[in-house]
Amino acid sequence: MPSFLVETYLARGQAGQLSGREQRARSAANELTHEQNRVRFDRSIHIPEDELCFFVFDAPSSRDALLAAERAELDPIRIVEAVSSSTSKEDR
Repeated sequence: MPSFLVETYLARGQAGQLSGREQRARSAANELTHEQNRVRFDRSIHIPEDELCFFVFDAPSSRDALLAAERAELDPIRIVEAVSSSTSKEDR
């Protein structure tokens, strides 16, 4: 299943809100899965210096990732497909 990065704004001073946003993202993905749209929240990546936060969703399409982000009230800026390396830390 493809992965999608959902780009959002998160000010440095609001870093304490990250865990709440992650919980909302997880709940939204679970709701969609129960509605027959397989979506999984994988993780978030916060970049305080740039005041950006990325939420990674595994979903069939960018539309499904957008729906999860909107339900989680993440105020997405953009959504792009992401491809991860298959190399693990153990292989390095």
